[in-house]
Amino acid sequence: MDVLFLSRLQFAFTIAFHYIYPPLSIGLGLLLVINEGLWLKTKNPLHHQMARFWTRVFALTFAIGVATGIVMEFEFGTNWATYSRYVGDVFGSALAAEGIFAFFLESGFLAVLLFGWDKVGPKVHFFATCMVALGAHFSAIWIIVANSWMQTPAGFHIVGEGLKARAEITDFWAMVFNPSSMDRLSHTVVGAWQAGAWLMVSIGAWYLLKKQHRAFALTSMKLGLALSLVASTLTLVTGDRSASGVARNQPSKFAALEGHWETGPRAPLHVVGWVDEKTETTHGIAIPGLLSWLAHGDTAAPVTGLRDIPKDERPPVNFTFQLFHLMVGIGFALIGLALWAAWALWRGKLENSRALLWLLVISVLGPQIANQAGWWAAEVGRQPWIVYKLLRTSQGLSAVVSANQVLSSLIMFTFVYLLLFAAFVFLLNEKIQHGPDAADLQPTGKLALGFKPAKGDAL
Repeated sequence: MDVLFLSRLQFAFTIAFHYIYPPLSIGLGLLLVINEGLWLKTKNPLHHQMARFWTRVFALTFAIGVATGIVMEFEFGTNWATYSRYVGDVFGSALAAEGIFAFFLESGFLAVLLFGWDKVGPKVHFFATCMVALGAHFSAIWIIVANSWMQTPAGFHIVGEGLKARAEITDFWAMVFNPSSMDRLSHTVVGAWQAGAWLMVSIGAWYLLKKQHRAFALTSMKLGLALSLVASTLTLVTGDRSASGVARNQPSKFAALEGHWETGPRAPLHVVGWVDEKTETTHGIAIPGLLSWLAHGDTAAPVTGLRDIPKDERPPVNFTFQLFHLMVGIGFALIGLALWAAWALWRGKLENSRALLWLLVISVLGPQIANQAGWWAAEVGRQPWIVYKLLRTSQGLSAVVSANQVLSSLIMFTFVYLLLFAAFVFLLNEKIQHGPDAADLQPTGKLALGFKPAKGDAL
């Protein structure tokens, strides 16, 4: 194994592990705002209890997310020094904006969110909750802007030559609103909403299986399913816009996502399949003309095929194809599951359907796998470029880092991250087993969102 492969593997592992937590923080942050807003509007104590419980879960995901994200910043300097020099002016601006507009906003109000329940007024606390949720979304904005610039660079010029060459910003707002940033941002954010929503649904379903905290569980599931259905609809819209942008700006990636080889009109869209890169063919179920229509709104529009892309500029085709179709498949499965669960909940049959409840318990994995697959498809599909059409991945490496050094640090990070993941699972399980605190609920005889307690039901 050479230093390029190991450095890419190390960064892929660290960012994939870190990316478990920010989507949860973004999604849960929005749900905290909704819960606390409902409490202020209705004065229903169940929403107060829910807000406090989910705040504890949010705090756990936020803490692990911060801890796992620090490593990546060091990797830029240790493993990718040439790349860091090349994009430093661009990334410096974006990451500085994240620190100012996102991290300080989020962390500045976090203490009030966590510890201010009995120390500040309800409206002040709600404002702090909104600021923390807004900070989480702002963080996504600047990270996506920086990454999107790597996909579709804009607002810059190159100064210097050879190893001293670097991209220098000439138009900050052109850099921010580069051709792919807003489409990718919207798609990423609604994916994060799904991650938070399905975590809420999963825990609610678990309580119903165990016949615990019925009112809390049903209300959590109703809110989670509602957000999931909204986010699912938006995912379809933003995903379509993002794919159209990829077709315009990164034809090699678009062709790899669909395993499309021959340039021409009526390009077929493969629902499922397998790409044979040696024979340059894709086997599977395809719908003629649909790829042309999705990319350009016209079945007669030509779509660039991989045979028109130089071989040394093609990404790993089958890997990209499978990741993309995994993301899409999970997305449609979650829509179907959300509709099924919402129908069962509306008909009052959800609590008696153990098979459906178990599906909802494990559904929390769906958005995580889909988010990871989508991110990997975007990054692998850009290869062999680390900055599209400007800097190859092989050119971005540090000159002085050896394969043995990268391998040893990869082993160390793997061990530490596994410990962190074990701690996260243990602490999350502790919070779930403990359940919502009865002290956070002052009985008033009301139940949230129209639910009626069953006989003998204990909140």
